[in-house]
This record gives sequence, structure tokens and C-alpha cells, in this order.
Amino acid sequence: MDNTFQGFPAGAPQFLLDLKENNNKTWFEANREWYNSDIIQPAQKFIVAMGERLREISPNIVADPRIDRSIFRIHRDTRFTHSAEPYKAHLGIWMWEGAGKKMECSGYYFHIEPPTIFLGSGMYLFEPELLKLYRVMVVDPVHGEQLQTAVSEVTAKGDYEFGFQKFKKLPRGADPKHPNARFLLHNGLYAGYETVIPPELFTADLVDLCFEHYRNTSPIHKWVLQLTEDYKKRKVQ
Repeated sequence: MDNTFQGFPAGAPQFLLDLKENNNKTWFEANREWYNSDIIQPAQKFIVAMGERLREISPNIVADPRIDRSIFRIHRDTRFTHSAEPYKAHLGIWMWEGAGKKMECSGYYFHIEPPTIFLGSGMYLFEPELLKLYRVMVVDPVHGEQLQTAVSEVTAKGDYEFGFQKFKKLPRGADPKHPNARFLLHNGLYAGYETVIPPELFTADLVDLCFEHYRNTSPIHKWVLQLTEDYKKRKVQ
């Protein structure tokens, strides 16, 4: 079998659309072969190819093509959601950098949810203690200026969104005039790009397309990576 990534099959978006309309075990088990051939197998090849490219800008990237490693499980954990639907009608891929558990690291995210795809660099959600350090770093004279530089570099490359803003009010005592004040409303920090499914999804050119956006947004990943590494050092002291 050729393990070279050649794009996702044309049936991949349709599988996810059909799953959304038939979100039950009976339908999924009847279409498991379709899931494996059009979602899992190309996703694994994509992760291997993408990991090789990402090492150009993130030498220690972890791109592990196994399910529950870089490929998020399709089964929804209904204990932690109001939805009773057992499956996620999207494909999520996570490639991370840094020591520790994958969701405690910064990295690069890839998401297919018809009719769009989403790419993100950074970290979606901070745990409470990391959030405390993040808020210190955002207004720190050195780290805060580095964040401003990272944001400027990303903004100069394209129209990227900066998430994840959760809070409506600044932390008590925060200076609303600080140039980084808006980032104190965040509970995570990433630079993201969303677009309608491009033709590259179905070709090997998807790796080049993603790499361009990951490279453009990598300053945010690298800033968050430094944040998480500093946090881990403080925990062991």
C-alpha cells in the first residue's frame, strides 16, 4: 500500500455530512469501512507528511498518526456534553510540541467540518494555574512585548483570528489601556484560519497549504510554547 499522502478522497466530507444526519451507532457501524478508507487512512498519511514539514519550523513536533494521539477519537464523551449524539461529525488532528501530555502543550490543529476547514496554532484552553501565569506574562515587560511582536508578525501575513476569548471583563486590577489588555480576556491563545473546503483538500497540495498557514501563525505557537515550558519549570521547583 502506498503510504504517500495524496489528499483526502472526495467522499470524506460527505461521510461527515451523512454522519451528522445519522448520528447513531447502527449507521456508523454500517459505514465503518467508509470511515476507515476516507477519513482515518488519509488522515494518518497526512499526519506523517505534515509532521515532516512542520519539523522545519518546530523541530520537536509530535505527529503521531494513531487514534487518540494526533487523531482525536470520533466517539463523543457524553459525560461532559449536553449533546446525546455519540459521534463527532468532524475530523480533528493535533500535532504538538513540548514535554508533557499532548493537551498541555502548544501545537498545530487541523479540523474538517463541512463546509469548512480550520487551521490553528497555539493552545485552545489553559488550565486554571496556567491561566494565572499567562495573565502575568501578557503584561510582563519582556514577555508582553514578545507577544506584541508575535501578533504583529502574524497579522502582517494574513487575516488570522486570535482566540480563545472567553471573559467579558478584565481581571481585577488590570490596566485597560495596556496594549495587550484584550488578551487578558482569553482563556487560551491561538491564531486561526478558517475557509470553505479548498480543492487542495483532495490533493497532496494540502500539506503545502497547511504548512504556509502554520508557518505564518507559528509566532503565536512559539510564544505559547515558551509559556507552557516556563509553567512546567515552575511546577517542579
